[in-house]
Amino acid sequence: MTYPVVIIGSGFAAYQLVKAIRRADQQIPIHVFTADDGHDYNKPDLSHVFTRLQTAGDLIRMTGEDFAKEYQIELHSRCRVEAIDPDAHQVFAEGCALTYSKLVLATGARTFVPDVTGSATDRIVTLNSLSEYEAAQQQLHQAKRVLVMGGGLIGTELAMDLAGAGKSVVIVEPSQTLMGNLLPEYLALKMQAVMRHLNVDMYLSDSVIELECNGSHGMTVTLASGNCLQADVVISAAGLVPNVSLASQAGLDTRRGIVVDDTLQTSAQDIYALGDCAEIQGKVLAYLQPALLSANALAKSLLGQPGRLALPPMMIKVKTPHFPVQLGSTAQPSSGTLPHNARWQMDVDPQGCTARMLNDAGQIKGFVVTGEHVSQALPLLKALPTE
Repeated sequence: MTYPVVIIGSGFAAYQLVKAIRRADQQIPIHVFTADDGHDYNKPDLSHVFTRLQTAGDLIRMTGEDFAKEYQIELHSRCRVEAIDPDAHQVFAEGCALTYSKLVLATGARTFVPDVTGSATDRIVTLNSLSEYEAAQQQLHQAKRVLVMGGGLIGTELAMDLAGAGKSVVIVEPSQTLMGNLLPEYLALKMQAVMRHLNVDMYLSDSVIELECNGSHGMTVTLASGNCLQADVVISAAGLVPNVSLASQAGLDTRRGIVVDDTLQTSAQDIYALGDCAEIQGKVLAYLQPALLSANALAKSLLGQPGRLALPPMMIKVKTPHFPVQLGSTAQPSSGTLPHNARWQMDVDPQGCTARMLNDAGQIKGFVVTGEHVSQALPLLKALPTE
């Protein structure tokens, strides 16, 4: 009997792995377990749903059922895996055991929600998946006042999209600038100026400490600074936390993410991890390109052609259309954090900015381009040395 490849998760990384396997092998049995419906959708589109007036259904490229038929997999939707037995090569779900030949953990990450007190803490919205958006979409589309906790990449993208849809938007960010872990201060201030032009209010070096229900008037939001604000909806966009509990309970090595080697194997034989839950070379790379490269490399290993994942310098395109930004770095960011000793060389003109991050020897190690300078992103990416 041939035991199947079992994949836990149905996000971008999981489905890219399915596609990569099927390009090379149409026969090997594949079982996918997912806690949601298993629909195939483009997660970055969640940053544009408000200006595009899209529902959750509009984002679905292929239903879970259709995806299962197209790629000849056994899809266990709305089915949560409860435990893994690495020694027996089994997973347990809904009281049943399934034996695997290889197991892939693509359990993703959840939104970090800061500790907040008050009667309305259960009303905090997260938008890290299609199902989360589906649950909150009516409330979000009806809301006039939206407060976003977090002014990093995702929070800034969401705030700009919400403002473009005519919402009154507030960002509360503990750092001194928006996207301060990705942008040099000069460009972070430019981003803030654009947000102000869009009538987005920003409370920087501040945080939410209390949320209280305010009847039909939404919520009263109290900040650490003492300011009190009113909001119909509060969204947490304060970062991601890899989902490692299943791996940890099975005795696998975990730190911030599920620890893997450069073949994406965990500390247990025949168990692998990829995507937002995997910790590669000490870093969690919660971006699409690392997930795609990981899926292609892992597919070969699962089909008996072991290879090692090599990550080249990669680029991030920030989805802020009123202030286009692209950036790249040789040091793959775990959460987009800039080196403390980053030194920037700026080329600025009315069309935009090219900022090169240099090391002590004057070598380029990263870049940020804005406005019409984004046309320089690809040449700059190719100029970055591979580490």
